[in-house]
Amino acid sequence: MADTQAVDAKAERRAAKLAKQISAFSKAHGGAEAQVAYLGERGARIALVGEDGNWGSLVAPTYPIAEQAVQKAGITVHEEFDGEFAAKVKTGPYEWTRMAGIQVGGPSNG
Repeated sequence: MADTQAVDAKAERRAAKLAKQISAFSKAHGGAEAQVAYLGERGARIALVGEDGNWGSLVAPTYPIAEQAVQKAGITVHEEFDGEFAAKVKTGPYEWTRMAGIQVGGPSNG
Protein backbone atom coordinates (compact mmCIF):
# COMPACT_ATOMS: atom_id res chain seq x y z
CA MET A 1 0.00 0.00 0.00
CA ALA A 2 2.89 2.39 0.72
CA ASP A 3 4.12 1.96 -2.87
CA THR A 4 0.69 2.95 -4.23
CA GLN A 5 0.63 6.05 -2.05
CA ALA A 6 4.12 7.01 -3.23
CA VAL A 7 3.07 6.61 -6.87
CA ASP A 8 -0.10 8.64 -6.26
CA ALA A 9 1.88 11.38 -4.52
CA LYS A 10 4.39 11.49 -7.37
CA ALA A 11 1.60 11.71 -9.97
CA GLU A 12 -0.06 14.48 -7.96
CA ARG A 13 3.20 16.46 -7.82
CA ARG A 14 3.75 16.02 -11.58
CA ALA A 15 0.19 17.16 -12.35
CA ALA A 16 0.63 20.18 -10.08
CA LYS A 17 3.91 21.11 -11.80
CA LEU A 18 2.31 20.82 -15.25
CA ALA A 19 -0.71 22.85 -14.06
CA LYS A 20 1.66 25.59 -12.89
CA GLN A 21 3.35 25.64 -16.32
CA ILE A 22 -0.03 25.70 -18.08
CA SER A 23 -1.22 28.56 -15.87
CA ALA A 24 1.97 30.53 -16.58
CA PHE A 25 1.47 30.05 -20.34
CA SER A 26 -2.16 31.11 -20.02
CA LYS A 27 -1.24 34.24 -18.04
CA ALA A 28 1.49 35.19 -20.53
CA HIS A 29 -0.84 34.84 -23.53
CA GLY A 30 -4.10 36.35 -22.31
CA GLY A 31 -5.72 32.99 -21.59
CA ALA A 32 -5.32 29.56 -23.14
CA GLU A 33 -7.12 26.47 -24.34
CA ALA A 34 -5.78 22.94 -24.65
CA GLN A 35 -6.14 19.56 -26.27
CA VAL A 36 -4.75 16.38 -24.74
CA ALA A 37 -3.50 13.67 -27.11
CA TYR A 38 -2.37 10.15 -26.18
CA LEU A 39 1.23 9.43 -27.24
CA GLY A 40 1.38 5.75 -26.34
CA GLU A 41 4.08 4.67 -23.91
CA ARG A 42 5.49 8.19 -23.90
CA GLY A 43 2.40 9.57 -22.17
CA ALA A 44 0.25 12.42 -23.42
CA ARG A 45 0.84 15.74 -25.16
CA ILE A 46 -0.91 18.84 -23.88
CA ALA A 47 -1.19 21.21 -26.84
CA LEU A 48 -1.75 24.80 -25.68
CA VAL A 49 -3.05 27.72 -27.72
CA GLY A 50 -3.02 31.20 -26.18
CA GLU A 51 -5.67 33.81 -26.87
CA ASP A 52 -2.98 35.76 -28.75
CA GLY A 53 -2.42 32.82 -31.14
CA ASN A 54 0.90 31.68 -29.66
CA TRP A 55 1.14 27.98 -29.01
CA GLY A 56 3.21 25.40 -27.24
CA SER A 57 3.05 21.92 -25.84
CA LEU A 58 3.95 19.93 -22.77
CA VAL A 59 4.30 16.18 -22.36
CA ALA A 60 2.88 14.39 -19.34
CA PRO A 61 4.03 10.88 -18.38
CA THR A 62 0.45 9.55 -18.53
CA TYR A 63 -2.89 10.59 -19.99
CA PRO A 64 -4.59 10.80 -16.56
CA ILE A 65 -1.84 13.13 -15.29
CA ALA A 66 -2.30 15.35 -18.35
CA GLU A 67 -6.07 15.47 -17.78
CA GLN A 68 -5.55 16.28 -14.11
CA ALA A 69 -3.09 19.06 -14.98
CA VAL A 70 -5.42 20.87 -17.41
CA GLN A 71 -8.27 20.50 -14.93
CA LYS A 72 -6.15 22.02 -12.14
CA ALA A 73 -5.14 24.87 -14.46
CA GLY A 74 -8.80 25.61 -15.13
CA ILE A 75 -8.58 26.07 -18.89
CA THR A 76 -10.92 24.93 -21.66
CA VAL A 77 -10.01 21.51 -23.05
CA HIS A 78 -11.01 20.43 -26.57
CA GLU A 79 -11.61 16.83 -27.60
CA GLU A 80 -9.87 17.34 -30.96
CA PHE A 81 -7.45 19.81 -32.49
CA ASP A 82 -9.60 20.98 -35.37
CA GLY A 83 -12.03 23.66 -36.53
CA GLU A 84 -12.20 26.89 -34.60
CA PHE A 85 -9.57 25.76 -32.11
CA ALA A 86 -6.95 25.06 -34.78
CA ALA A 87 -7.78 28.35 -36.51
CA LYS A 88 -6.63 30.23 -33.38
CA VAL A 89 -3.01 29.14 -33.92
CA LYS A 90 -0.82 31.80 -35.51
CA THR A 91 2.30 30.67 -37.30
CA GLY A 92 5.22 32.74 -38.43
CA PRO A 93 8.26 32.40 -40.66
CA TYR A 94 10.03 30.09 -38.22
CA GLU A 95 7.23 27.51 -38.29
CA TRP A 96 6.93 27.66 -42.07
CA THR A 97 10.63 27.10 -42.63
CA ARG A 98 10.91 24.34 -40.02
CA MET A 99 7.73 22.41 -40.83
CA ALA A 100 7.33 22.97 -44.54
CA GLY A 101 10.54 24.64 -45.68
CA ILE A 102 11.65 21.91 -48.05
CA GLN A 103 8.23 21.55 -49.66
CA VAL A 104 7.62 25.29 -50.20
CA GLY A 105 11.15 26.27 -51.20
CA GLY A 106 12.43 27.40 -47.81
CA PRO A 107 15.77 26.52 -46.34
CA SER A 108 16.42 22.86 -45.68
CA ASN A 109 15.97 21.56 -42.16
CA GLY A 110 19.22 19.63 -42.17
